[in-house]
Amino acid sequence: MNPFRRALTLAAFSLALPLATAAAQAQDRLPTIPPKDYSPEQKQAAEAFAQARGKPPFGPFEPLMYSPEVMTLARSMGDYLRFKPKIGTTISELVILMTARRWTQDYEWYVHAPIAEKAGIAPEIIAAIRDGRRPAKMSDDETIVYDFTAELQDTKRVSDATFARAEARFGKPGVVDLAAISGYYTFLAMELNAARYAIPADGKPLPRLPE
Repeated sequence: MNPFRRALTLAAFSLALPLATAAAQAQDRLPTIPPKDYSPEQKQAAEAFAQARGKPPFGPFEPLMYSPEVMTLARSMGDYLRFKPKIGTTISELVILMTARRWTQDYEWYVHAPIAEKAGIAPEIIAAIRDGRRPAKMSDDETIVYDFTAELQDTKRVSDATFARAEARFGKPGVVDLAAISGYYTFLAMELNAARYAIPADGKPLPRLPE
């Protein structure tokens, strides 16, 4: 092999090695537990999950199966916040996307970006959140929810004015659910990131933004 080709081969190998190592680490952290290896507690949790969701544990619930008690509690909260929140299941998707973006959670984004668009969130809004930009055009409800969630996630607080707008629109129960959705999907994002849970082969990672 001539020196030039050898240099190219070594360079390609050096670039591929970190990717291969990362993939191996992702598999080594909290690999999906085969159902045949479930403990009695895990089997019970998986059966309850299937009864509630109509399918076996998937996505973030796979690494959570290492703690079936946590998985069951998380699934129960998700049953409400994902499907029956008091702010509705369209505007809630905006909160989920903002949370996935804040945590650069590829799987959460992979799942919920198509759901958000199907629910009625404009592609331009989804693209802006993906790129770390405030959307240029939002409805009144989207603006209220965006401002509330951005303040809560960025400053760890919500100003009186922003809270008042959210309360006037959604009521106190809706404000509680609005914050809860942000917190719940933050929890899932943290678990997925800690586990290095991989996105499917057809998924595209979120752009990595400056910290």
